[in-house]
Amino acid sequence: MTTNQSTSETGTRTLGSTGPRVFPLGLGCMGMSALYGEADRAESLATIHAALDAGVTLLDTGDFYGMGHNELLINEALRTAPAAAREKALTSVKFGALRTVEGGFTGYDGRPEAVKNFLAYSLQRLGRDHIDIYRIARVDPEVPIEETVGAIAEAVAAGHVRHIGLSEVGADTLRRAAAVASIADLQIEYSLISRGIEEEILPTARELGIGVTAYGVLSRGLISGHFTRDRALAPGDFRGMSPRFQGGNLDRNLDLVDALRKVAEEKGVTVAQTAIAWVLAQGEDIVPLVGARSRERLGEALGALQVSLTPADLAAIEDAVPAGAAAGDRYPAAQMAHLDSEH
Repeated sequence: MTTNQSTSETGTRTLGSTGPRVFPLGLGCMGMSALYGEADRAESLATIHAALDAGVTLLDTGDFYGMGHNELLINEALRTAPAAAREKALTSVKFGALRTVEGGFTGYDGRPEAVKNFLAYSLQRLGRDHIDIYRIARVDPEVPIEETVGAIAEAVAAGHVRHIGLSEVGADTLRRAAAVASIADLQIEYSLISRGIEEEILPTARELGIGVTAYGVLSRGLISGHFTRDRALAPGDFRGMSPRFQGGNLDRNLDLVDALRKVAEEKGVTVAQTAIAWVLAQGEDIVPLVGARSRERLGEALGALQVSLTPADLAAIEDAVPAGAAAGDRYPAAQMAHLDSEH
């Protein structure tokens, strides 16, 4: 399924057959507010500004990232950015997660009235009159996806949302949702060590004309080339509970990174750039989201756009990190249970 495309052409990519044209990399902003420990606010704002200055258009967030903190951060970044960059910026927002004061997750709410409520709060926090792509973060098992998508479609008709997205859904749910309204993209984890979508989900998305915004392209830093076996994680860093970062799993996965590093060094590029370039090379309908929290990491990620992978390069990469070689699930068991894409 890999293509002999060059990723050196920065151009733009279209999210599905009905979605917007975007820069070929998007910026995932979650880590600036939640789940990776303390973040530097000034550096976060500077990173968003640097991304916009480099041409990045898609800013991805969730209303539950830091309980609204991330949306407010994006609001501030856009208000203080040059007008030209601000006007080109597109917001991709996930909603539906239910939180506790202590920061726990208690489920998801996809009822139509909840969709309208979440949307109203997000528009206020973002300081915008519309959201460019709106999606429920996880399917609510108590609410048919047709009802949730139908409510977003009403918001599209009202001008509050431009495009409908989905997140972590399986092929059947993709088909049901697409029968209700046009779906621009599916946001789902996809990387060298998370290739589960290739069997059924990605072919279904392509059949339906639905693009993919791929998150976790560096597997939360695991395959970035910067994560070490002796790294101490900060308090609140959810990787401390992630199966792929535990004990023998971590050792096995970093062995894969060492193999990937040899390929990267032969190309004269970094491990992270190699991993991102591999995702870019899987098709023009895929837009990787990079979760950079600093200008340094952002700059490295943008360098992946200058990496051209030949068929021999792709074969070497996949030989170093074979499909299914990762040790451990991509989420703890309780969170895996919420993934429609894994059922």
